[in-house]
Amino acid sequence: MDASRRTFLKLAAGTVAGAALAGTGGVSADALPAASWSGRPVLPQFLRPERLDVADLTKLNGRDQALLTTLQGIVNRRQPRIWTLLAADGTDQTWLETVRLPQRSVEDPLSLVERYRQEFSGAVLYDIDVPDSVNVATTLAGLRGAVIATPEQAESLQLTVVDDLRGRFAGRVDAYTWQLANLWPRCNHRMLTGIPGGQTVSVPGVVWTTLGKVDQHVHDASNKATYTFDLTGQLGGDAVYLRFQNAYSNDGWGPSVQQVTVIADGQVIAAFQPTTPAEQPYLFDADGSSSADGGWRFADGTSYWTYKFSPPAGTQALSVQILMWNQYLVTSTGTAPTEVVAFPHFRDYIVANRAMVSWLEPSIAEQADLMNEIFAKVEPTTPYLGWFPGGVAGGEWGGVGYASQHGIEVLAADFFHNATVLSGTRDPIMPQRRPVPPAALENKVYVTLTVMEGDNVQYDQHRMRQIWDHPDRGKVPTNWTIDPLLADLAPAMFSYYQRTVTENDLLIAGPSGGGYTYPGAWPSTQIDAFTEMTGGYMRRTGLDVIHVFNNIRGTWTPLTDAIGTSYERNTGALGVILSWETGSAVSTPGGLPVVTDFSPGGDPANYQAALLSKIAGWDGTKPMFIACQIPAWVWTPAEIARLAGLLADPFRIVRGETFFSLIRTSLGSP
Repeated sequence: MDASRRTFLKLAAGTVAGAALAGTGGVSADALPAASWSGRPVLPQFLRPERLDVADLTKLNGRDQALLTTLQGIVNRRQPRIWTLLAADGTDQTWLETVRLPQRSVEDPLSLVERYRQEFSGAVLYDIDVPDSVNVATTLAGLRGAVIATPEQAESLQLTVVDDLRGRFAGRVDAYTWQLANLWPRCNHRMLTGIPGGQTVSVPGVVWTTLGKVDQHVHDASNKATYTFDLTGQLGGDAVYLRFQNAYSNDGWGPSVQQVTVIADGQVIAAFQPTTPAEQPYLFDADGSSSADGGWRFADGTSYWTYKFSPPAGTQALSVQILMWNQYLVTSTGTAPTEVVAFPHFRDYIVANRAMVSWLEPSIAEQADLMNEIFAKVEPTTPYLGWFPGGVAGGEWGGVGYASQHGIEVLAADFFHNATVLSGTRDPIMPQRRPVPPAALENKVYVTLTVMEGDNVQYDQHRMRQIWDHPDRGKVPTNWTIDPLLADLAPAMFSYYQRTVTENDLLIAGPSGGGYTYPGAWPSTQIDAFTEMTGGYMRRTGLDVIHVFNNIRGTWTPLTDAIGTSYERNTGALGVILSWETGSAVSTPGGLPVVTDFSPGGDPANYQAALLSKIAGWDGTKPMFIACQIPAWVWTPAEIARLAGLLADPFRIVRGETFFSLIRTSLGSP
C-alpha cells in the first residue's frame, strides 16, 4: 500500500471509527465482566470454571471452527463454560481429563450457537479474499461481543450482522493500519496478539507436474543459476500455480529463490525479487518458507511455498525464469491446490480479552514499520501472544528482535487451545525450590541435558505433554524448559508438570525467563523490569535455572556484565544456559555463571561422537562442563536414555542446579 493511502486512513480515523463501532445492539461488550488483573500479573485470571460443554471441532471446516472459537471467547469471558477439541494429536482431550471438571459432550458443535445465542450480539463478517480481515473481524468481535462469520454462515445460522468487512481493505497493511487507527483505542492495552488470519487447506485430486529437480544433495549453492521452465501445459484455467519444495526433505538445504520472471507470449507479466513487496501479489501460499536477509526465499525440510500467476486471456505460451540454487524441486499445476479458510486457533483468548490481533512479517519493510508502530504503544513487559510469519530468520528472529527492542516478551501461542478455561484453573503451584543434591567436584566432564522449546506455550500444551508422559522419562537427569508465565495462562498445566516430576527431572525457565526475548536488545533502562518480572515468576514457580537466547540483529551474542548483573540481582538464578554459541564456554557476566550450550544434532550415536570430539583436547586435570541441547520436536526420553547409555566415564550427567552448583564451586563463588 502506498504512503498516501496509509496517511488517509490515519486522517480518517475519527469518522470511520464511529461508523465501525456504532450500533452495537444486543450484548454490550463493555458491560461484560472481564478477567481479573488483580495483583498486576502479566496475564489475567479468568473466573474458575465449574462445568464444561465439550465440543469436538476436529471434523469441522476452518470457517466453523473459527466461528465457534470466537463464540467460546465471548461465552467464557463471563464464565468459562466451553472447551473445544481442536488438536489432532489428542492433547486437548488429555488436558481435559487432567483438569477434572464436570462436563457434558456436545454432539453437534454448532448447536452451541443456539445454546448461547443470548450471550453474543451477532456476527462480524470477514472477507476471506483478504485473510487479514479475519483478524480485524476478531478484534471487532471482542469489542462488540460478537462472533466472526462468513456471509453464508450468518444466513444459515440466522445471525444478526453487526459489521461487514467485505471490500473494506486492499491488503494486509491496509487492514492493520485501519485497525490501529480505529480499534486500538478501545482494545485492551495490556497485551498484543498475533496469529494468521487464514490457513491453507489442501484441495483433493490436484495433479502436479515436475518441472525441475536436483539429482543429488547440494548444500553450497554451487548450482546457482537462472533456470527456465515451460508452463504452457498448465494453461486453460484461470491461473497457473508454481510450487517450490526441498528435493531431499530430510535435511535443511531446500531451494533458495532470488528472482522470478514470468513471460506470456513474449511479454513479461511478472518480475519480482522474493521477500520484497513486489512478491506479495503472487505469493499464494507461504507455508513454512523463510525470508533471507539477502533478498531470497527458501524452504527447508518439508516446508514449501507456492506462487499464483494469472496470464492474460488467450495466452498461447507461458514460461518462467528462476534464479535459484540448492536442493530444488519445482512443480506446477493449473488447478488451485489449496483454499484459504479462517485460522481458528487461540481466538477464544483474543476475543475474551478484547485484544488487538495482527499478523505482520518482520522481514518486509512496510509491515515491519507498522509492527514497530504497534509495539511502541505499550508499556515494558507487555506480552505479545502468538507468532510471526516469515520462517526462522525473517519471522522469529526479526519479530522477537523488534519486540525486545520495545521491551515486549513473546509467548508462542498461536496453536494454544482453551486458554479461557485454563486461565481460570486454580491448581496449586509450589514456590519452593528443590534442594540441590550434594555432589563432590571431581575432574570429570559434567553434562547437563536440556529439552528445548519450553518458552513456547503451545509446545508446553501439546508436544511437551506427549514426551513428558513417555515411560522412559525419569531414567536420566534432564532439564525441561517451561514458561513460568503458565502460572497465569494455565495454572493446571504448570501444576501438572510440577507435581509429576521424578527425582531426575528439573523444570527450568525457558528462553529467556518470563517469556521469549533477547535481553541484549532491550533498552538498557528497561531490562531490570524484565528480570524483576522474571524473578517474581521464578520464585512463584520454584525455578532456579534459566535458559536464555540473545540474538542481536541476527548474531548470537554473549550476555554483557550489565545484563548478567540484572539477572543475578533480580532472579536468584543459580546460572544461565546461553543458546547458539560455541558450547561449553563458561563465563560470569555480573557474577552470574553462564554456560553456552552444545547442539550437534543427529541421533544419539552421532551426539555421542560429537561429545567425544568435543572433549578430545581435555587433559583431565580439571573439570569440564558441557550444557547439551536436546531437540524437543525430534527426540523423546527414549533417545535421551540411549544417549546416556553411550556416555561412559569421564562423563557425568547431572541436573541443572547441580551443574551450576559445581560450576560455582569450581569458580570459588557462593
